[in-house]
Amino acid sequence: MTDKLDDIIAGCTAGKRQSQEELYRMLSPKMYAVCLQYASDADEASDFLQEGFIRVFTNIKSYRGEGSFEGWVRKIIVNTALQFIRNKRRLYVVNEEAIEENFSYQMPGIYYELEAEDLLRMIKELPLNQRIVFNLYAIEGYNHAEIESMTGMPENTSKSHLHRARKALKKMLDRNIPYGSKKMRKNV
Repeated sequence: MTDKLDDIIAGCTAGKRQSQEELYRMLSPKMYAVCLQYASDADEASDFLQEGFIRVFTNIKSYRGEGSFEGWVRKIIVNTALQFIRNKRRLYVVNEEAIEENFSYQMPGIYYELEAEDLLRMIKELPLNQRIVFNLYAIEGYNHAEIESMTGMPENTSKSHLHRARKALKKMLDRNIPYGSKKMRKNV
């Protein structure tokens, strides 16, 4: 950790408003981007961010200095977003046969041409449960057991939502890729 960040964390631990404002200014742009991955709109993302930072400031004394501070904050923000979603909307449980543990689906190499904003827009178009599972699994790096403990969604349901999200994203990508380009068709 840098000395400046150490000072800001110490100030926040002591309840200093100026330190809290500095920390918010430092991390809020990145954390807002995380909130947008889970929110249905910008207002909801702002709510997630606001409540998340309240929880950060409330629980900052519990940060032990182990691992990345930004990662610690990110985890609180993601859990806050999930809590909001659980309280506001019901996470539907789909009773289906389990998806194979290691289903083989790979994104073709052409998709590197897309801009990050295009991919984020496509992810936002996914149904809520698929979007949550895809974000937690593919972007945040949680496994299905962790997703179950965070959302209450059974592992097999999580796997099913991930499978459906990947299929839906592939269809969206297929609609948005100009297949006339030889370069774009490479590796399909």
